[in-house]
Amino acid sequence: MKVLIANLGSTSFKYRLFDLSDPAEPVLARGGIERIGSPSARVVVKTARGERESAQLVKDHGDAVQLCLEQLTDPEIGVLADASEVTAIGFKAVHARNLTGVHLVDDAVLEAMEAFADVAPAHNPPYTKAMRMLRDRFPKLPLVAAFETGFHRTIPEARQRYAIPDAWATELGVRKWGFHGASHRYISWRVPELLGGRKDLKIISCHLGGSSSLAAIDGGKSVACSLGMSPQSGLPHNNRVGEFDVFALPPLLRETGKSLEEILDVLANHSGLHGLCEARDLRDIEAAAAGGDPRAELAIGVFVDSIRHYLGAFMVALGGVDVIAFTGGIGENSSRIREEVCRGLGWFGIELDPSLNASGDAERKVSASSSRVQVWTVPTNEELVVARQSRALLDSGRTSMD
Repeated sequence: MKVLIANLGSTSFKYRLFDLSDPAEPVLARGGIERIGSPSARVVVKTARGERESAQLVKDHGDAVQLCLEQLTDPEIGVLADASEVTAIGFKAVHARNLTGVHLVDDAVLEAMEAFADVAPAHNPPYTKAMRMLRDRFPKLPLVAAFETGFHRTIPEARQRYAIPDAWATELGVRKWGFHGASHRYISWRVPELLGGRKDLKIISCHLGGSSSLAAIDGGKSVACSLGMSPQSGLPHNNRVGEFDVFALPPLLRETGKSLEEILDVLANHSGLHGLCEARDLRDIEAAAAGGDPRAELAIGVFVDSIRHYLGAFMVALGGVDVIAFTGGIGENSSRIREEVCRGLGWFGIELDPSLNASGDAERKVSASSSRVQVWTVPTNEELVVARQSRALLDSGRTSMD
C-alpha cells in the first residue's frame, strides 16, 4: 500500500509518498509545487534516486497532482512503475460541520466542510476546491480526509462546551473542537516510545509554530486542547488572533467603520504576533527583541504568557504531568521560548538544563537530571499519522471511522 499524503494551500501542493507495506513505513518521495496558477510555478521533487527543481505552468491543483504522479513515475528519479500503484491520497483535513474522524471524501463530506468554510477560512476553501477537482480528474483514486478534530473527541463533554444555548452546540456544531490533532496524536505515540513504552503517561503536548496549540494527553487520549471552535482561537498565532472576547466586536464595528467581514479578516489574517509587532516569523521577532524592539518583546511576552496559562490549566486537568513535549517549528527550534515557558516552575518539578536546551539533536530531552517532569523536543510527523489513518480506513472496508 502506497499512500500519497497531500498538504494543500490556496496556491500550493506539498506531498509525501509513504510505502505502508514496508514495516519501516519509509517515505519514498517528497515534493511540492508553489505558486499554482502562475506561469512559473516552483516544482520540487526529491526521491532516493535523485532530486529535481523546475519552474513551469501549473494551472490548478488537478494539474499539480498530475505533475506529481508524473514525477513519481519518472524514468530517472521516479519510485513507481505506474501511477496506479498509488492506493489513495490522504489529506490532513481541518474542520467540518458536525463531522470528525476519518472519511472517504464524498459529497456529504465536502458539503460539511463547505458549511464551515467561514470557520476555517484559510483551510477549508482551498481543500474543498481541490478535492472536488481531484474527484473529477481521478475518479477511481480514493481520497481520504483525516480531520484534525478527531483526536480530541475523547475530551470530556464539559470541556468541549461553551456556556451557550444547548441547541447551538448539538444542532449547529458550536463547541470547542480542538485542532492540530495529527501532531498531538503523533506526540501521544512517540513520547511513550521514548520512555520505554509506558502507557500511563500524562503528557502536555506544545505544538508551537505558525499556528499553535497545547493538548493534555492522559494515557494516549486527549483530555483538553487550547483550540476551540476555530483555528483562530486559543494561543496567539503568527497572524491569527487567538483568544478574543466577541463583545469587543460592537465597538470595533462602530469605531472603525469596517464591516463584520473586514473585522474578521483582520482577526484571522493580520492579528496574532503580526498584529502585536508587524512580524509573523518568530525568528524575526526574537532578532528584533534582541535589538531592543519593545513591540517584539511584547509579542513574545503575550505568546509565552498564553502558553503558561494553558500549561497550568492542563496540569490541573491531568492531575499532574510526566512529560512536556515541545513540537512544531517554534517548539522544536526556539530555546528562548522553551526557557521562558519553563522559567520559575521548579516548584512544579519542571527544570530545564540550559546546555541541553540550547542545542542538540532535534529529538532530545532538555530537562535537568533533577527535574521530576521530563521536558523533550520532539519533531512531529503529521503526514505519517494521516498515512496510517488512511490505511486503517481502507483496510476496514468502511467509508468512515472514528
